[in-house]
Amino acid sequence: MRTTQIIIILNLLISSFKAQGKDGEMVVNLRGYWKFNIGDNISWAATSFDDSDWGDVFVPSAWEDEGFYGFDGYGWYRTSFDLGRIDKNEHFYIELGYIDDVDEVFVNGQLVGFTGSFPPNFRTAYTSLRRYYIPTELLKTTGNVIAVRVYDTIKEGGILQGDIGIYLKKPSIDVQVLEGLWKFKEGDDLEWKSPHYDDSHWDNALIPGFWRSYKKWDFVEGIAWYRKEFTLYENLKNVEDLVIVLGKIDDFDKVFLNGHLIGYTRDNRPLGASGSYQKIRIYGLLEKYLNRNGKNLIAVQVQDLGGNAGIYEGPIGIVAEKNFSRFIDRY
Repeated sequence: MRTTQIIIILNLLISSFKAQGKDGEMVVNLRGYWKFNIGDNISWAATSFDDSDWGDVFVPSAWEDEGFYGFDGYGWYRTSFDLGRIDKNEHFYIELGYIDDVDEVFVNGQLVGFTGSFPPNFRTAYTSLRRYYIPTELLKTTGNVIAVRVYDTIKEGGILQGDIGIYLKKPSIDVQVLEGLWKFKEGDDLEWKSPHYDDSHWDNALIPGFWRSYKKWDFVEGIAWYRKEFTLYENLKNVEDLVIVLGKIDDFDKVFLNGHLIGYTRDNRPLGASGSYQKIRIYGLLEKYLNRNGKNLIAVQVQDLGGNAGIYEGPIGIVAEKNFSRFIDRY
């Protein structure tokens, strides 16, 4: 099936589509006492860090209500959890409710998500629900460590409210979720489509999300690139006709697999008339370009016309072509 046909059919199927809330099962309740310390040191994210001399605060609650009345600035939370078993076809999320003002969340020493912007380019996000996908390769059956870095300016601070926990979503189909951290860089250079290009110096971007939420500067329209490396899950290696679902992108995009163009969406209309930002992107992972037994690189060039921008709404993942509508419906 041609890419354009897929997009037309899909948009007919989901004309009333709206992103739904979580439908996963809470497998670890994180409500309770966490370790807490004021100050800021990135080494506190490490799994091996000894936090035994830190204080205890109840989560969720404002840290002002836990003995830190009037404090504004940086604070860190840490806790641990066990899972018992891990299946790569299961999707784990951490939900931390509402945090005032800005956060970064680490699982076993690795950044899995962030919302808002820390000083010197401070941007509050106290009204945003924190829900971050955790790649299964980061998880262990026992002894997983969560570290949360928080910055607050005025009034209440900290992990304030919500259904705090680890959630498990069991998909009814085989799917490889790609939401989470991607590499991001503003600008335009076709060299960036290459799997051999070194993007280690690029910023991290939380996908899906508007790029102004993680840029360190004021928003302007233009062109930016996203990159994500992946290896197919074992249960997808022998599945025919795989597609990548990239959710909704504002405004135009070109998508490359291992340096080769596999699809694009562009109606060539100006800001205010273009409807490209409303279309969910589904592109075939062409067999001649796909490495089924090793590493692959997806690169996405995004052109924005103005206003919001980026890969801003899911679902995002790899699935069999015959199952993509079910993947959308379950999101």
